[in-house]
Amino acid sequence: MDAMTVQVVLVHGIRTSATMWRAQVAYLEERGNPVTAVDLPGHGTRRGEEFTLDEAFATIDRAVRDAAARGPVLLVGHSMGGLLSIAYTGSEDAPPVAGFVAASCTSLPRGIGLAAYRFLARRFDSLPDRGLGLTNRVLDRTLPAETRPDFGAGGYAFDAQDTALASLSVLDLLTALRQIDVPLWFVNGQWDQLRMNEKLFTTIAPDAEFIVVPRTTHLVTAMRPRVFNAVLNVALTTVEASTC
Repeated sequence: MDAMTVQVVLVHGIRTSATMWRAQVAYLEERGNPVTAVDLPGHGTRRGEEFTLDEAFATIDRAVRDAAARGPVLLVGHSMGGLLSIAYTGSEDAPPVAGFVAASCTSLPRGIGLAAYRFLARRFDSLPDRGLGLTNRVLDRTLPAETRPDFGAGGYAFDAQDTALASLSVLDLLTALRQIDVPLWFVNGQWDQLRMNEKLFTTIAPDAEFIVVPRTTHLVTAMRPRVFNAVLNVALTTVEASTC
């Protein structure tokens, strides 16, 4: 394998785990790009751990630096993973990231919006099944059969959810966006509830590519996996061209 083969690091959203990326992992492996899908603290294989921002960033950093030892790194984050990856990629001491795809995360996690999200999450969590029945019904109706099992295959991080949501409010995402100087793609579903600040995000990062996937919800990676994989191909091709 060529020493400059682009490596990919995938960072999942809240409640889910590395398994949400199965369609992307399969695509990347077929394409010949080594891929690491992490589990954040309190999620997936790490559900017994406490969620902290420090350990979340450390998890991303370990994966990125390990991958960077073998080639340029494309970082891909979804939802909470996207917000964390914005803060990470745009940190003052820039990490070894050669390109960044930020999916379903053009929203500032603070104020009334965050409070409402946490309120609804607590209400679901208070149900006898912690809202799992409703979650499953929604996923059954919105995700294709090929990806339907992936979102919850690693279990749901119910215990970490509120702590994780609360911690996101301290992220200085706008400063981080201004400091990102690698190719950047924003990807949103047309019906994504977290599109509320996309105009602000694209104003601050005017060189970023902005892609809206029609007839798609927040779960763009699973609802339209082939479309999302096509975006990954564009990002990988761009990073490959810049490292030749």
